[in-house]
Amino acid sequence: MKSIAILAAVAAFASTPAFAAGNTQTQQGTATATVIAPITLQHTNGAAIGFGKFTTGTGGTVVVSPTGVGSPTGDVTFVSGNTNTADAFTVGGEANRTFAITTTGGSVSNGSVSMSFSTTPSAATGTLNNSGTAAFSVGGTLTVPGTATAGNYVGSYDATVTYN
Repeated sequence: MKSIAILAAVAAFASTPAFAAGNTQTQQGTATATVIAPITLQHTNGAAIGFGKFTTGTGGTVVVSPTGVGSPTGDVTFVSGNTNTADAFTVGGEANRTFAITTTGGSVSNGSVSMSFSTTPSAATGTLNNSGTAAFSVGGTLTVPGTATAGNYVGSYDATVTYN
């Protein structure tokens, strides 16, 4: 009986398919990565949104275009020697990549008195050239209350660039 059980076990094992050599295959996959130059933003030394020299009257606005052209509205009047300027920035990064430009508003003050302004970049997007550089300018609109006191006003705002 023992020999019948052994023969049955051998027969069952012999009927199970065996894995023959060469019945497996391996292939290699591919992986890639691309690191691009980080985007950089530099403020042009000495540049600023120059709202100029003006009298307030009963108030109004001073609008400076991104090309630096100024115009008063309401009862605001430019005075002799007025100069208006746009602010300027340079962008660096990966050649031929596009980027978005955003700017915030801000305020200028001379201590306790402030005037708010909004900003307008020369474009909402830009493209870095073959050398990986670009430039843009920023104008703005200053809200001038009739109660603004005489003096020099200074303030700031944020400009941000982001790869698209």
